[in-house]
Amino acid sequence: MENDYWLDRWKHRDIGFHQNEINPYLRQYWQELHLAHGSEVFVPLCGKSRDMLWLCEQKHSVLGVELSAIAVHAFFEENRLFPHHMTSGKFDRYSANGISILCGNFFDLRKNDLAKVSAVYDRASLVALPPEIRKSYVYHLQNILPPATKILLITFDYPQSEMIGPPFAVSSDEVEALYQEHAEIQLLAQLDVLAQNQCFRERGLSQLQESIFLFTLH
Repeated sequence: MENDYWLDRWKHRDIGFHQNEINPYLRQYWQELHLAHGSEVFVPLCGKSRDMLWLCEQKHSVLGVELSAIAVHAFFEENRLFPHHMTSGKFDRYSANGISILCGNFFDLRKNDLAKVSAVYDRASLVALPPEIRKSYVYHLQNILPPATKILLITFDYPQSEMIGPPFAVSSDEVEALYQEHAEIQLLAQLDVLAQNQCFRERGLSQLQESIFLFTLH
C-alpha cells in the first residue's frame, strides 16, 4: 500500500476510519499504563484524531506523526488551535497547547525524534497496514523508541476474506508473533463487537473482535 493511497483518501475526504468521539477503550484502559503527569505520548499515523486532545487533558504532552498535511491542518483548525510551524529534519512540525504533530513519513522517524517518549497509543496504525508492511512497522517502531516504553494497542480481527481492508484483520497470534521478541505482552481485553458495528455488518462481516493489548518494551 503506497503513501499515495492515504494522501488520496484525505484529499477526497474518504476518512471513515476517523472517529469523532474519544475512543472508549482509551478512556477505560489508559490508567493501566501508570504514566506520570508530563510524560510524552506518541501517536503514530495520528490523522486528526481527537484522542490526542484527551491524552493532553490527562496531563501528557502528545507527539503524533501523520503523512497527510490535510489531516494535520484539519486537526488544528477544527480544534481552534494555532500551531507554531517549523522544519525538523524530514518533517514539518506543528505544535500548539502541548500537542505536536510531525508531518511526514513514519519510516523517516529516528531515535532522537522519540527520545522523550514514555508511551505509545496505537488505535489506527497497525490495523491500517497490510500484512507485508506490519512487520517492518513494528521493527522500526521498537528500534526508535526508548527502552521500557509502554504501548496501548487496539486491533480488529475478522475473516479477512469477507472484507478488503483497511482496517485489516490482525489476529492475537499475529500480534504475539510481531511483538514477542521486543516486549512483554499483556492482553487486557478481547470483545465481540459485531452487533455494535452496523457499518461492518453491512460490509458483509460475520465476525468482528476487538482486542486491547498492553506492551512494555524490553
